[in-house]
Amino acid sequence: MIVVPGPASQDLGRKVADMLKSKIVPVIFKTFPDGESYLRLDGDIKDEEVVIVQTTGPPQDVHIMQLFLMVDAAKHLGAERVTAVVPYPAYARQDKRFLPGEAISIETFIKLIEASGTDRFLTVNIHEEGVLKKFSIPAENLSAITLLAEHFKNKGLAGAFSLAPDKGALELAKEADKVLDGGCGWLRKERSRLTGEIRVEEKRFNIEGRNVIIFDDIISTGGTIAATVKMLKTQGARGVYAACVHPLLVGEAQRKIMQGGAEEIVGTDCVPSPVSVVSVAPLIAEALAKTGV
Repeated sequence: MIVVPGPASQDLGRKVADMLKSKIVPVIFKTFPDGESYLRLDGDIKDEEVVIVQTTGPPQDVHIMQLFLMVDAAKHLGAERVTAVVPYPAYARQDKRFLPGEAISIETFIKLIEASGTDRFLTVNIHEEGVLKKFSIPAENLSAITLLAEHFKNKGLAGAFSLAPDKGALELAKEADKVLDGGCGWLRKERSRLTGEIRVEEKRFNIEGRNVIIFDDIISTGGTIAATVKMLKTQGARGVYAACVHPLLVGEAQRKIMQGGAEEIVGTDCVPSPVSVVSVAPLIAEALAKTGV
């Protein structure tokens, strides 16, 4: 097995290779003056099982194009089988047509990743797991929530209340609660399809004097999390923490959440960021080792 750490996941790719004791084929990459991407796989991969690790966080379009180029190059160079490990799959939140005429972005992504020659697709906490059924190749979704919950438990936060910021994330809170064992719950929120504005409904929990950890798959602009932190603090929570698999943290998101009263924001290296302190490398390596790619 050969691991190719993509430009967007250099550290994560190397960690996965180390855990699998696999050879690494590095990628030589640059951006031309006009913005086009250049890539070269710097090693022999003919007749090999190849794993390409490339997240597609911001800048999404650049990282997606790099992914397509790497997969296509690997196939042209004679790779026997290519597994695309995409810890954060961009465009996964547009999985249906909410307004007439909208592109269903994740379906376009799936068509292109398959057309580039991918034989297997592996991701982590995709926003809507049902979209994996749209793949015609094997596609698997891993969950990093247990890793995040164990991180907090090791910090002395066993017994913390696990909270989902909306009903869609309730399964994440339930998964975290299996580790933390402090109970769980969820909030109701409404998002305007036109403006994107979010309103979090006030809901009371038995959390006075307790630690609360908000678990979500993605933190983007941070508006929902910041509002939730403020609400929990007014209800007497001792400490409120924000945890996510994909810390996009667009613009002032991190500052907004911390100013809202959060103790800490913890994310994974699915998306490299200042808060990416939990690595998903063990999760990915285990999945690859189980199936022999």
